Amino acid sequence: MAKGRYPVGGPSSMAIATFVAMAIAGCGSAPSRPATSKPGGYYLDDGPLPNPPANLDSVPEPTPKLEPINKYTSRPYAVLGRAYTPYTQLTAYKARGVASWYGKRYHGQKTSSGEVYDMYAMTAAHTILPLPSYARVTNVATGKSVVVRVNDRGPFHEDRLIDLSYIAAQRLGLLGRGSGVVEVEAIVPGNEVSPAARAAPPEALPAPASAASTVSAESGGLYVQLGAFSVAENADAFLRKMRIDLGWLSDSMNVYGKDGLYRVHAGPYSSREEARHTAERVQKELGFKALVLER
Repeated sequence: MAKGRYPVGGPSSMAIATFVAMAIAGCGSAPSRPATSKPGGYYLDDGPLPNPPANLDSVPEPTPKLEPINKYTSRPYAVLGRAYTPYTQLTAYKARGVASWYGKRYHGQKTSSGEVYDMYAMTAAHTILPLPSYARVTNVATGKSVVVRVNDRGPFHEDRLIDLSYIAAQRLGLLGRGSGVVEVEAIVPGNEVSPAARAAPPEALPAPASAASTVSAESGGLYVQLGAFSVAENADAFLRKMRIDLGWLSDSMNVYGKDGLYRVHAGPYSSREEARHTAERVQKELGFKALVLER
């Protein structure tokens, strides 16, 4: 399973390979986490190798293609007290957040998908995108973008969205700072946005709906809680996934925000029995426990 990475610039919760493997299987407890990193901004002995290959500029971006999704990395899992429900099929996804990168410490080790991590290949790690799949990552500050192949899980740090390989971070200009704000958009082969559309000025393209616009005001009643998140974009992505996986329930799902948490709820229900029946069906179909609550 995951190799136990920390992104450059400080520890993430991609903590210990053995623990992550146990967590994805649904057991285990959080390990103690080191509180400090070495001087220079790199965690432990991570960072760039002293003599990188001379031809890095010629390394091509991957060409998106349909590949079988690894079923073992598509199961719901929990790491360090947080639950994750990966996509089980290629689907639309777009989110903005912080990207970090990982280097020599994990070069040559196995990723969550079982593939060997190559810091000089255009790859990335994400908590819920299918493995393997492809995504376009854009540096929000510069507009520079690259295509990466997502083949690992992480980063398990609530303020990080994606972990990039060394070379992907280099192409985006993120090596020196260790991290930066990016936009991640999943690529579904056959449905790619044309280069001309990506190059069009912002006013020529439809503005994407923000996650905040999907947050509803809370009202009383009986509800089934499918998930809770500290980041609105993660709740929005989870909501869209649940609407695909649970089509029979999609019309009653919404994101509700309160006290800094964004909860994905279905409802309201006229009786506790009706809500309980829904929660049981969700658990039977997706394998995780939904909560019945009254607010």
